[in-house]
Amino acid sequence: MNHVVWDWNGTLVDDLPIVVESVNAALAAIGEAAIDEHDYREHFTRPVDQFYVRLLERPIPDEEWFALDRVFHERYLTALDRIPLTGDAIEAIDAVEARGWSQSILSMWWEEDLTACVERRGLAERMTLIQGNRDDAGGEKAAHLLRHLTKLDVDAASVVMIGDSLDDAAAASVVGTACILYDGGSHHRTHLEDAGVPVTDTLTAAVFVAAELVR
Repeated sequence: MNHVVWDWNGTLVDDLPIVVESVNAALAAIGEAAIDEHDYREHFTRPVDQFYVRLLERPIPDEEWFALDRVFHERYLTALDRIPLTGDAIEAIDAVEARGWSQSILSMWWEEDLTACVERRGLAERMTLIQGNRDDAGGEKAAHLLRHLTKLDVDAASVVMIGDSLDDAAAASVVGTACILYDGGSHHRTHLEDAGVPVTDTLTAAVFVAAELVR
């Protein structure tokens, strides 16, 4: 059976405005100026501490990084009720099920918060597995994807990762899965296209392309 691994933030949920709001709260905590969505998409990278290095064009001392990470997550959690599902997220999940494929969610967001949020959206029972970050604040996704596929016990060649970030594409490349990037989250489309994987404007289009990648 083929399988889709969904990213959560910026993919199944349209949280870019809240992410930028939370980044600005974090920047204010260390006395830095606010940014807009263009700035965020232009500079975002993982590990996340390197995003702030790129954005501020200076090293980030440990005490500032801890403050940035803490304030970001505090602000983000207060805004959860304002974050909508991406417009065609349910349609895309339906399309995966209609193909007889299984699906799961893998996010770099903290696992406890992720699981609770997915459950509140009524999506938990539609996923084979929901996994988030347990101990690697701001890190890269590859090791987490490998852990995810190991727990699923699936062949990497039968899997398509659908996400919104270059880190999703890099993780898929490391573990040997296909990847499709959705243009709605962390990066400008031109940056996504540099990853050398298909880029789509909608999640339903991504599911259609996934069917072409793993037959």
